[in-house]
Amino acid sequence: MADGTQKIPDIQFPFPFTPYSIQKDFMTELYQVLEAGKIGIFESPTGTGKSLSLICGALSWLRDFEEKKRQEEARLLETGPSRDEKDPPPLLSASCRETADTPGPAGELDWVTQFVQKKEERDLVDRLKEEQIRRRKREERLQRIHHNSQLTYAAKRLKQEEEETESLLRLSREMLAAGTGAEQPEQLESGEEELVLAEYESDEERRTARGHSVDEDEDDLEEEHVTKIYYCSRTHSQLSQFVHEVQKSPFGKDVRLVSLGSRQNLCVNEDVRSLGSVQLINDRCVDMQRSKHEKRDEAEEEKPKRRRQKRASCPFYNHEQMHLLRDEILAEVKDIEQLVAVGNKARACPYYGSRFAIPAAQLVVLPYQMLLHAATRQAAGIRLQGQVVIIDEAHNLIDTITGIHSVEVSGSQLCQAHSQLLQYMERYRKRLQAKNLMYIKQILYVLEKFVAVLGGNINQNPSTQSLPQTGTELKTINDFLFQSQIDNINLFKVQRYCEKSMVSRKLFGFTERYGAVLSSSRERPRLAGFQQFLQSLQPEVTEAPAAPVDEGQARAPTSPLMHVEGFLAALTTANQDGRVILSRQDTLSQSSLKFLLLNPAVHFAQVVKECRALVIAGGTLQPVSDFREQLLACAGAEAERVVEFSCGHVIPPDNILPIVLCSGVSGQPLEFTFQHRELPQMMDEAGRILCNLCNVVPGGVVCFFPSYEYQRRVHAHWEKSGLLGRLAARKKIFQEPKSANQVEQVLTEYSKCIERCGQAKGRVTGALLFSVVGGKMSEGINFSDNLGRCVVMVGMPYPNVRSPELQEKMAYLDQTLPRRPGTAPPGRALVENLCMKAVNQSIGRAIRHQRDFASIVLLDQRYARRPVLAKLPAWIRDRVEVTASFGPAVATLQKFHREKSASS
Repeated sequence: MADGTQKIPDIQFPFPFTPYSIQKDFMTELYQVLEAGKIGIFESPTGTGKSLSLICGALSWLRDFEEKKRQEEARLLETGPSRDEKDPPPLLSASCRETADTPGPAGELDWVTQFVQKKEERDLVDRLKEEQIRRRKREERLQRIHHNSQLTYAAKRLKQEEEETESLLRLSREMLAAGTGAEQPEQLESGEEELVLAEYESDEERRTARGHSVDEDEDDLEEEHVTKIYYCSRTHSQLSQFVHEVQKSPFGKDVRLVSLGSRQNLCVNEDVRSLGSVQLINDRCVDMQRSKHEKRDEAEEEKPKRRRQKRASCPFYNHEQMHLLRDEILAEVKDIEQLVAVGNKARACPYYGSRFAIPAAQLVVLPYQMLLHAATRQAAGIRLQGQVVIIDEAHNLIDTITGIHSVEVSGSQLCQAHSQLLQYMERYRKRLQAKNLMYIKQILYVLEKFVAVLGGNINQNPSTQSLPQTGTELKTINDFLFQSQIDNINLFKVQRYCEKSMVSRKLFGFTERYGAVLSSSRERPRLAGFQQFLQSLQPEVTEAPAAPVDEGQARAPTSPLMHVEGFLAALTTANQDGRVILSRQDTLSQSSLKFLLLNPAVHFAQVVKECRALVIAGGTLQPVSDFREQLLACAGAEAERVVEFSCGHVIPPDNILPIVLCSGVSGQPLEFTFQHRELPQMMDEAGRILCNLCNVVPGGVVCFFPSYEYQRRVHAHWEKSGLLGRLAARKKIFQEPKSANQVEQVLTEYSKCIERCGQAKGRVTGALLFSVVGGKMSEGINFSDNLGRCVVMVGMPYPNVRSPELQEKMAYLDQTLPRRPGTAPPGRALVENLCMKAVNQSIGRAIRHQRDFASIVLLDQRYARRPVLAKLPAWIRDRVEVTASFGPAVATLQKFHREKSASS
C-alpha cells in the first residue's frame, strides 16, 4: 500500500541479486519519498530483505541527487547564472533559495536590484568553486589512502617521535617551575586540584569577555556538511548487521560511511577502558580533553599563574592523527569493531575521529539515542538541516522518545546528592568563586525542598526515615514547583550552570576519592560523616563477603547529582507537555519523584522540521495511527506530507496459518480478561489446548503470556494439576530466564533439544518455550524453521490501565487529539494500540525467510473483533481463520503441519 507520491520512471536500483517484486516496490516508493522531501512510514516484514531495500533504494537516490547537483554546478561554473533567471537552481541550499526569493523594498531602483542580484550570483559561483575545491581535495586524500595503506602508519611513527619530544620538554618545564608558584590558600593533596570548580561565566559574560569559544580552532577545521543519510536503529548489533549489509551491497566499495557509537564502544585508551563503567569512561575522557586545552591556553598566556597539578592528556586525542583516521574511515566501510582496530593501529581516537568524518560522509550509522536527544545530537556534531533521516526498527519509537526524556530520582539519591554536595562545598569553600557558591547553595536548597515535598527530612538517614503518608500523587509541572517552593528559582540558569561547570563530574571525582579509605588521617574528622552517610545508603549484606577488590579496579559509580540534573532539565519542559509523579513509599529511600513526558512530539519536532525527508521503517509497525497522530501531526508535519507503504511477505500464502480460537477443548469460551484469566477453568482450558497443539505440531512451539506474574501462576497451576507433566511427555519445557545474560544459553539448549528430537524420531517431538510479551524473547529473537513452527498467544496483553502514568497519558490524548467519527476515544485507542503492537511483535518471531512456514494460534475470542483484526499486519490479517470451536481448528492445524513437513 502506498499513497501520495508522484511516480518517477526508469529508476535503476543496483542490487546484489534479482530482487523480489515487493523489494522493487519498496525501493521505488522510498526513492520517490526522498525525492519529494516527504515523510514515509515503511512496513516490510522480517525476512523480506528490508535492510537491503533501504540501502539500495536510499543510496540510489543519493547517487542521482549528487549527479544532478554536479551537473548543475558545472553549468553554473561554465556559463554563470543568466541575468533574467528569477528562480535559483533546484539543488541549491535552502539559504540560497531564501536569499534569491526575497523581494526588494517597494520602489527600489532597477539598477540597485540588478546590482544586488549580480553580487549574489557572483557570491554563489564563488561558493560553488570553493565547494568544488574542497570536494576535489577530499577525493584526492581518499584516493591516496586507497593506494597507500602505509600513510597512516608513517604518520603514526612521526607523531610518536613528536610526542616523546614534547613529553621531555614538559618534564623540563615542570622541574623548572617547581617551587615558584604563589602561595596556596590551602594545601591540597596530589590530584585534588582538578576536583575544584573553575571560575564560572554565564553565556552572556563569556560572549562579552571573549570573542571566540574554547574550541574555535577545531571549528575552523570543520568541513561543510554534504547531503547525507542518517540511519539509526536501536541496538549495537542491529547497527553492525546493517553495516555488514552495506559492505555486501553494490554500494559497499564507493559509499563514504561512518559508524557512531559511545565512548565505551569506541575508546582505545586502555587506561580509560579499564575503568569499566560508562560514567567513569566519559568523565576521564572529558578531563583529558580539558587537560589538552589547558596546556594550549597556558602556552598562549605569558602572565604567571598559580601552580596547578598537571593531568595526563590522552595520547590518542591528537588532531593530526584523528584527521588521518577520518580519511581512513571515509575510504572504506567499517563497522564499530573494525573502526576500533584501525584506531588502535593509527594511535588515534575512533570516538572523535568518527565525528570528524561526519561532514564528508554520505551515510552515517548511529543509535537511536544519539539522534533523538537534542543535546547528544549537538555534542556529536550531527546537523539534520536538509538531510535524510531513516529510523529503522521504529515500532517502539514513541516509547523510546518518552523514555529518553522521562526521569526518575529516588529519595535516597536526593539525600545522597545533598550530602555529597554539602561536603564538597565545605571542603573547597575557600577556593570556590562567589558565583559557584551561589549556584551550589541554590542546588542544595532545591534538593532540600524536593525531599520535603516527599515528606522527608534532608538531615536524616533516608533508609530508616518513615514517611507520614504513602501513596501516589500526580502534579502538573507548575503545581509541583509551587508545592516544592522553588518557583522563584530560575531552573534554566541552574541547568545551564550544571551543564557548563560540570559540577556533577567534579562531585563524582570527589566521591570517588573520599568514598573509600582516606589516604590522609588529617581528613578523617572532616569527612567522617560523609563516609558514614555513604555507607548507610548501601544495602545490607546478608551473604558472605565478596573477595577483596584489586587496587586500581573501578568500583561501581554512584552519581546521584547526575540523576538530579536530568530531573531539573525535565522540569523546564512546557507545563502542558509533562507531569510529575510523587511516589511516597514506606521509607524515604524507596520514595521517588518522576517526570513523565506526555508529548514526545516536542522533542521530535526539530527532527521533522530540519530534515529534508524522514523515513520511519520497521518489520511490524501496525497500527500506524500512533505515528501519524501522536508523533508526526503534533510535531508539525502536514498530513499530505506523510506517506504510508506496507508490503506483503515473500512467503507463499499457504505457508502461514493464523487461527483465532474462540473456545477451548471443552467448549469453554476463551476470554482471558484480567478478571477471568486466573480462574482455574481458564488456566485448565489453556493447558488442554496446548497439549493438543503439542501433539500435532512438530519441532518448537513458543507460547507467549501477557506478563511474568501470569506465566508464573499458570506454570504453578499446571504443575499442581498434572498438565505440565502431560506437556513434558511431548515437548521438553523451557522458560524465559529472568536474567538477560541467560537468554543465549536457554536459546542454545532449546535449539539443540529440537535438533536432537528431530533426529531421534521418538515420543518427545521437540520443545515448548514459555515466553512473555514484551520480554526478552518477544523482540530481536528469530524462531525460524523448526525453532518456531507454532506461536501461541494466550490472551491479549493489555497494559495496566490502573497505572497513574497510563491514566494521565490517556487523559492527555483525550484532551489534545480530536476524536474521529466511529472510532474509540484517543486514550482508549492508545491502550488498544499498545496491546496490538506487543502482539504483532511477538507473533512475528516465527516466519523469517521465503521457505519458512508456521502456524499462529490466538487464544482469545476478542481477537475475532473487526477493529482488533484490522490492527494485525496485512500479511497475517488477510489469512486469518476465525474458528468458533476447537475440533475444526486442531484438524486444520494437523493437516497444515503434516503437508508442510512432508514437502520441506
